[in-house]
Amino acid sequence: MALKDDIKAYQSRWVEVDAMIKEERKTASLELRWLQLNTAYALAKGLGLLSEDPSETGVFERWAKLKEKAASQLPQA
Repeated sequence: MALKDDIKAYQSRWVEVDAMIKEERKTASLELRWLQLNTAYALAKGLGLLSEDPSETGVFERWAKLKEKAASQLPQA
């Protein structure tokens, strides 16, 4: 029974953590949110995740390439 109690306690702690995170997000200032957005953008740019072609056509082309690659990796029936 100790394992079951440990699991419940673990889950309970994460529920509390999730509640705190949600509250922090609600009360975050516009300045903090802007800083976080800029940080995420800079990270994506640094990792090369931003595309050179931001047009809608470019997005569809990238998705088509990803779908084609995924389909080619599926086992053939």
